[in-house]
Amino acid sequence: MSLRHAVLGMLADEPGSGYDLLKRFERAMGNVWSATQSQLYGELGKLETAGMIRVHAEGPRGRKEYEITDTGLEELRHWLLEVDPRSAPRSGSLLRVYFLGSVSPDQARGYLATMGEVAKEREKRLAEVESSVDWDESNESFYGRLVLEWGKRYSAMQRDWAEWAIDQIK
Repeated sequence: MSLRHAVLGMLADEPGSGYDLLKRFERAMGNVWSATQSQLYGELGKLETAGMIRVHAEGPRGRKEYEITDTGLEELRHWLLEVDPRSAPRSGSLLRVYFLGSVSPDQARGYLATMGEVAKEREKRLAEVESSVDWDESNESFYGRLVLEWGKRYSAMQRDWAEWAIDQIK
C-alpha cells in the first residue's frame, strides 16, 4: 500500500484539508498505516500535480480543502481492484524471533514476553478507539469497523502466540 492510495481513499469518502486528513488518518488508520505530517502534505502536493486531487475550497491562513478528481478516483479503483494485494511479508519482530537462538533462553522468553505485552497494549488501545468513535452508517464507519476488528483479532493472535512461544523455549 502506498500513502497515495490512503489519501485518495480518504478523499473519495469526503473532501478535507491536510490537517483534516491527518486527523482522520491517525484516528482511522493509525493502527494499520502510519504517516507523518510532512509525508502527508508532500503527498497532497504530488497528487495535485498529477491531477488526482484539486483544491475544493480555500479558507483563512491559506487552508486548502482538497477533493478527489475523476483521475484520482480511477487510480484508486485501479489499485483496489486490479493491483495484486499480495506483498512479501516483512516483520522485523519475527526476523528477531528467528535469531533468538543467539541469546539465552531467558532473554528469548523476555523478548517474546515483550511482544505479547505490545500486542496486549494494542488490544487495549483498539478497545478505547472502538468505544470513543461515534459510529454511524457511513462507509467510513462500516469499513473502519472491519479494519478495527482485524486489528483486535490480529493483536489477540499475537498475544496468544507469544504466550505459546514462551512455553516452547526450554
